[in-house]
Amino acid sequence: MTRIDDNPTGESHAVHVRGLVKHYGETKALDGVDLDVREGTVMGVLGPNGAGKTTLVRILSTLLTPDAGKATVAGYDVARQPRQLRRVIGLTGQYASVDEKLPGWENLYMIGRLLDLSRKEARARADELLERFSLTEAARRPARTYSGGMRRRLDLAASMIGRPAVLYLDEPTTGLDPRTRNEVWDEVKAMVGDGVTVLLTTQYMEEAEQLASELTVVDRGKVIAKGGIEELKARVGGRTLRIRPLDPLELRPLAAMLDELGVTGLASTTVDTDAGALLVPVLSDEQLTAVVGAVIARGITLSSVTTELPSLDEVFLSLTGHRTRTAQDAEPADTRQEVAA
Repeated sequence: MTRIDDNPTGESHAVHVRGLVKHYGETKALDGVDLDVREGTVMGVLGPNGAGKTTLVRILSTLLTPDAGKATVAGYDVARQPRQLRRVIGLTGQYASVDEKLPGWENLYMIGRLLDLSRKEARARADELLERFSLTEAARRPARTYSGGMRRRLDLAASMIGRPAVLYLDEPTTGLDPRTRNEVWDEVKAMVGDGVTVLLTTQYMEEAEQLASELTVVDRGKVIAKGGIEELKARVGGRTLRIRPLDPLELRPLAAMLDELGVTGLASTTVDTDAGALLVPVLSDEQLTAVVGAVIARGITLSSVTTELPSLDEVFLSLTGHRTRTAQDAEPADTRQEVAA
């Protein structure tokens, strides 16, 4: 069966999704999701627990069948060509999926054989990936003796055995310490450098900023925002004007003056005494000009004036009403208990 070319935009998309719907009883886990992922890039899919992220990944990896809509991955129709598709994708979920009783090398060799590699090819590929992921010394040890970071690297190596064109990473650094998380990020960047397209689901904003070139935000099964990181920041929160007078004693009088003049709009000026700066929310270029003009008119000498976009955490909170997870948060609940994980 041949690949399907269903991309009317003419862009080179590794993942093309239109109107994807999935129900679990009365719950609509996906409610008409559209998604495009350009070849050789990382698309970050953000959303709170229950948003539908894992359901989306399971459908795109042929583990679930959608109730409606259409999706093609690497040119193959997800519903009509699942066997062909499985040969060109890789998947790493939230928890290690390797057999912990088997040594690392045997895990990789077994997966290679299941993917129809010859014995010689499977051996060579296992050796190659163990070296790439710094696991050669532990190759003959049972995977259950590996640290959490080593098991995660082995899981990534397993997903790469078949040289996938598209790799799904479903919250791949859940529960990892910061050092191991950075190691995983480095490996993902190397994969993308080799031309792999990555669909990454995460609740860690730092992870999204480190890896993703574009973001899609989902909540309650719907796409509520998409675009580049800076684009989303600009859309949801305006900017903050940070003004540092040369004389810190001018901070509070300057703040009172700006509020009295009304140039800051409905938002009040914040005094950051530790940083020696005023923080002024601005929603337009005209407002920014008015604030700076008022400061200059007062004759105050400034040491610096900068503008800052909101953080990605603030963007996520503004869009979904949920706070993001941090590396110190508790382990997530078993996704099997989440209807629309």
